[in-house]
Amino acid sequence: MPISIQREETRWQIRLEAQVTIASATELKAFLMEWLASGKDLDLDLAAAEEIDITTMQLLWAAARDAERKSAGVACQWSDAAIDAVRSAGFDGMPGLANTSVLTGL
Repeated sequence: MPISIQREETRWQIRLEAQVTIASATELKAFLMEWLASGKDLDLDLAAAEEIDITTMQLLWAAARDAERKSAGVACQWSDAAIDAVRSAGFDGMPGLANTSVLTGL
């Protein structure tokens, strides 16, 4: 399964692994909506992501934008494939995610 989630008392972790494409978009959207409703901070782990498609990037963008409005924190770990997906899709200004040191200078 390309998506796993860990719910903790003060924060959540969502891990995306292997190929995260439109096939897993419904599941990812449900997890992101549940996390946003929790009001907790998020550790988004993309370190093992081998492929991220535009649908996934759009979901992450929307969730990051909503998190920013709700003052929820988002920390992110990036794989090279995730960085390439952000760059090629033009998402270098993603709210809540663009300030990570890995993406500086995009």
